[in-house]
Amino acid sequence: MTDTPSNPLPTAAVKAVRRFNRFFTRRIGVLDPYLGSDLSLTDVRVLYELAHREAPVASELARDLGLDGGYMSRILRRFEQAGWISRSTSARDARQSVLTLTDAGRVVFEPLEQRSRDEAAALLAPLPPARQQQLVDAMGRIESLLSPPADHPLPRVAVLRDPVPGDIGWVVQQHGEIYWREYGWDSRFEALVADIAAQFVRKFQPAWERGWVAELDGERVGAIFVVRKSPTTAQLRMLILAPQARGLGLGARLTDECIAFARAKGYKKMVLWTNSCLVAARAIYAKRGFVLKASEPYEGFGQQLVGETWELKL
Repeated sequence: MTDTPSNPLPTAAVKAVRRFNRFFTRRIGVLDPYLGSDLSLTDVRVLYELAHREAPVASELARDLGLDGGYMSRILRRFEQAGWISRSTSARDARQSVLTLTDAGRVVFEPLEQRSRDEAAALLAPLPPARQQQLVDAMGRIESLLSPPADHPLPRVAVLRDPVPGDIGWVVQQHGEIYWREYGWDSRFEALVADIAAQFVRKFQPAWERGWVAELDGERVGAIFVVRKSPTTAQLRMLILAPQARGLGLGARLTDECIAFARAKGYKKMVLWTNSCLVAARAIYAKRGFVLKASEPYEGFGQQLVGETWELKL
């Protein structure tokens, strides 16, 4: 019996995964005789593991490939009868047999390996180099997202950098997507952010203003900006943090950079405008000494909201 998720998945997301599966299996020819041979996809995958692993045993292969032990035994029995593999007693565990691909097995496998390389190359060849890299990056991203977390994951690398062309558009997009998904704000909010972002670019004063983009493992996940409101007042604008980067202290780091920059430039105070529903952001501001100076209910972006002005004396 399968457990029912506590948060049912969106039907559209499930359909999208199934659509991608159908597209990709058709595109790489999984539904055809695999690599032009009489072997199944599973047979070839077992051959691949036998050719590339050091001292493999049947139980490990079955576990790592997610195969039933009995099914794996039947595959290996066929391979042994065909003379493709040999067995020897494991030095680590006398109850286990180490499997070795024989010369005859390599004669069968190596043309399949080359054919697989050729088909992968044919898939990439029609694409220009930039799109080839986009495809490879997207595949890596899917693999990362669907992989179970490691017992001892490597530390994630977070960096803050200056914005470059393309970042401003990403900031606008993230505001539109995240606030729609999480708060139900309509496209008028995205339009507001687009106006603010355009003004920042057009009127940018490098001596008095600055922006930061946060990257996590090389992926954009956040941003923040300081603009010159008056000779004595800096304004914090467009703080955004993607969901996958929350809980790592990046929102606090971005805010601290803004405050440090404003102080270094001699501003007397920093102001910002936010909404009462943005609890996490308000907590960051309050912890750094920002004080709520004014609040006002209003109807905006398709919601009933409470706008707030916060101020920090520098």
